[in-house]
Amino acid sequence: MTSRSFLAALFTVPWIAIPASAQPVDAQLRLKSAVNEVLAVADRAPSRSALPERVRPVLMKHVSFETMTRRAVGVGWRSMTEDQQRRATQLFATLIIRSYSSKFTPGEHPAITYLNAVSPAAGRVDVPTKMVYKGSHYSVTYRMEQESGWKIADVVIEGVSLIANYRSQLDAQFKKGGAESVLSSLTQSVSRPQ
Repeated sequence: MTSRSFLAALFTVPWIAIPASAQPVDAQLRLKSAVNEVLAVADRAPSRSALPERVRPVLMKHVSFETMTRRAVGVGWRSMTEDQQRRATQLFATLIIRSYSSKFTPGEHPAITYLNAVSPAAGRVDVPTKMVYKGSHYSVTYRMEQESGWKIADVVIEGVSLIANYRSQLDAQFKKGGAESVLSSLTQSVSRPQ
């Protein structure tokens, strides 16, 4: 068994306890693997418009969209029904996948430098990166959380948290009209042409 296949097997066994000292390294390896998988799938997309549907299954596996949606909606999440939470998560995932995949071109890879990962709390790891894409430089930190394996729970781009950015919008929608207002806002955002 190669070291790569050993690591892949290790990540698929959710009951193995990983010592806290190994968490940053393991989360970073998981992130690198996820990024490589997304890029490989994106390379096979025939066009930019095909990217969202091509990368969706991979991102659903590596990103905790439920955690992201719950945090983006804020305190209103607890008063939503399970069906409303499920719909909000599906819409939010679609919105994020469409918005970010529209910024990339199949076959053009960003140059990513992974910096030292840190664990701000048990079961959480921040993986900072420096990215260069089409001549532009970006500072991107992936916030990973342990939930049946390491998953991306937030992305901080140039100091701006994806969750915090959407929270200001979705929390305001919830205060204005409750869960249905949040769902309506997400539906409108998803239905806008790219």
